[in-house]
Amino acid sequence: MAVNIRYLKDQLGILLLWTCGALTLGIMLMITLYILWNGLPIISLGFLSADPIQGGKSGGIFPTIVATLFITIIALILSAPLSIGGAIYMAEYAGENTLTRLVRFGADSLAGIPSIIIGLFGYLLFVSYTKLGFSLISGSLAVAFMAMPIILRVSEEAIKVVPESYKHGSLAIGATKWQTIRKVVLPTAIPGIITGLMLGMGRVVGETAVFLLTTGSVAQIPTSLSSAVRPMTVHMYIIATENISLPYAFGTAATLLIIVLIITLTSNYITRRYFVKLGGRR
Repeated sequence: MAVNIRYLKDQLGILLLWTCGALTLGIMLMITLYILWNGLPIISLGFLSADPIQGGKSGGIFPTIVATLFITIIALILSAPLSIGGAIYMAEYAGENTLTRLVRFGADSLAGIPSIIIGLFGYLLFVSYTKLGFSLISGSLAVAFMAMPIILRVSEEAIKVVPESYKHGSLAIGATKWQTIRKVVLPTAIPGIITGLMLGMGRVVGETAVFLLTTGSVAQIPTSLSSAVRPMTVHMYIIATENISLPYAFGTAATLLIIVLIITLTSNYITRRYFVKLGGRR
């Protein structure tokens, strides 16, 4: 009887997990399909390649696509080296002590700060104090602070799960600590690091409040780092909340969703190919 009760509890737990997973997947698919259903009819070559007209009531979204890609690339260039370097130090050199616990607590706290707070911080520091103004670089610097803790924590965990036997084998044949990290640890942890970069990129691409306070709202192709720009999320917010064109807002949302999906699938493909190259299965 006791065995049957334990079995029933296990099956109930499995059923509960599957239900939660199916519910989460169902909600995600419902939102995705709703956006695509309303947005795909708007998307065309002209919509993707033209400039907005009358504040977004007609025309296209090409400058907003360029601005979003530029901000994402610059933010990752700024945040990835610091985050991955910090993860290497935390996982391989620092050890467990008060300092590392404080750094992890700070990173987790920074990752949970509301985006409007980061936006105010970016406005005060970059736009106002350093006189960078509403610009591409101000927005990129602000969202880089949002991506850093995510990349740091995910990369640290990816490095920590590399089997100790790999490191011991490398050290046993005479490799130095840094050679072991560079030739053994990092190549093995690359799939996890890529996941951290994708999560950081997702946080950057999906921001609106930060951009409203740092990038300005000029729908133009940036010619320099000091150019004011309008990312896709800001464009969606403006044309939807000001009742300019709800169909074009859905078209912009669907375009952004497709771009993120393409980047995610590409990164997953590269990760799988890398596993095959290492001789593993994924």
